[in-house]
Amino acid sequence: MNDSADNLDSPWKDALQRYFPEFLAFFFPDAYADIDWRQSHQFLDKELQQIVREAELGRRVADVLAKVWRKGGEEAWVLVHVEVQGQQQASFPERMYVYNYRLYDRYRRPVASLAVLADENSGWRPHEFGYELWGCRTGLVFPTIKLLDYSARWTELDSSHNAFATVVMAHLKAQETKHDPVARQGWKLWLTRRLYRLGYDRQQVIDLFGIIDWVLRLPEPQALDFWQQLQAVEEEKRMRYITSVERIGMEQGLEKGLQQGLQQGLQEGKQAGIQQGQAEMVLRLLNRRFGAVPSLVAQRIRAVPSELMPDLLDVALTASVLEEVAATVEVLALDRNVTLEG
Repeated sequence: MNDSADNLDSPWKDALQRYFPEFLAFFFPDAYADIDWRQSHQFLDKELQQIVREAELGRRVADVLAKVWRKGGEEAWVLVHVEVQGQQQASFPERMYVYNYRLYDRYRRPVASLAVLADENSGWRPHEFGYELWGCRTGLVFPTIKLLDYSARWTELDSSHNAFATVVMAHLKAQETKHDPVARQGWKLWLTRRLYRLGYDRQQVIDLFGIIDWVLRLPEPQALDFWQQLQAVEEEKRMRYITSVERIGMEQGLEKGLQQGLQQGLQEGKQAGIQQGQAEMVLRLLNRRFGAVPSLVAQRIRAVPSELMPDLLDVALTASVLEEVAATVEVLALDRNVTLEG
C-alpha cells in the first residue's frame, strides 16, 4: 500500500476550509486569539491562484488564503501552506517567501505565512528564507508545525474535541500503516468509534469520517470487512450515521469512482437515494478543488437528474474553474431538454 501526496492533499484542503478556526486554534493559538471570529472569514482562492501562477515555483499542495479581521479592527490575510511530502524539498522555504511578498506586493495587505509539515523526515524543519548582500538583508521567518511531533502526544490528541486532532491522528496512522492494511483497518475503526465516543452530532461524525475514510484508504478485502465492522458498531450504539443507505452509496461510489473513473462506482451504488448521493459526490469534489461552492450553484447541481450525472462528474474532475462546471449544468439540461428546478 502506498500513500502518495496526491492521496492526502484533498482531505487536508477540505479540512482546512471546513474547520479553519479550529485549525488555527489547534496549531497557532496566538493567531487564533488575535482574530475577531464574530466577523466571518473569507477564502481568497482566486487571489492565491493568481499568485501561484505568477510565481511558477512548483506544485501547490493544500494551500489556503483567508481574509480575517483582527480584534483591533484591522484586516489581515492568512496564508496557510501544508506540505505533504515523503521527503524534504529544498525549494519550500523560498516558495513561502515568494508567495508572501507577491501577495503583499499585489494587494498591499499584511500576510501571515503559516506552514504545516506533514512529511516523514523528522529532521526537516524549514522556518525561514532570506539573503544578504553588501549590507542589504531581506527574508521571511515563518512559524512551522511538524506533525510527526504529535506522535508523542497521542493521549492529548485523543482527549481533544478539536476537529484537527482527528485530522492529525488519521494522518499519523496513515503514515505508520502504509504497508500494513490489517493494522490500518484496525486504526480506521478505532478512529471512527472515537467520533461516537466524543459525542459528536450526526453531521460532525459524517464530515470527520469523510476525512478519516479518505486518508486511511484500504484495499478491497479490508474495506469490505471494515464496513461490516462499522455497521455492527452503529447498530450497537443505535446511531446509523455513516452506514445509512445514502452514505454507503456516496462513499462507495466516490471510493471506486476516483480509482476507476467514477462512473463504475456510481452504477454500483445503492439505488435508494442515488441521485442525492451523486450530487453530494460532485459537490464534495468541487469543494476540494475550488473551495466553497456558492449555494445557487449547489442547488442547481442537486437538481441534476441521475442520467446526466456521469457527464457532470467528468467535467467536475477536469474543469479548470468552477464557472465551467456551473455552465455545464445548464448546457446538459438544454442539450437533453431537461428542466432543472432551483
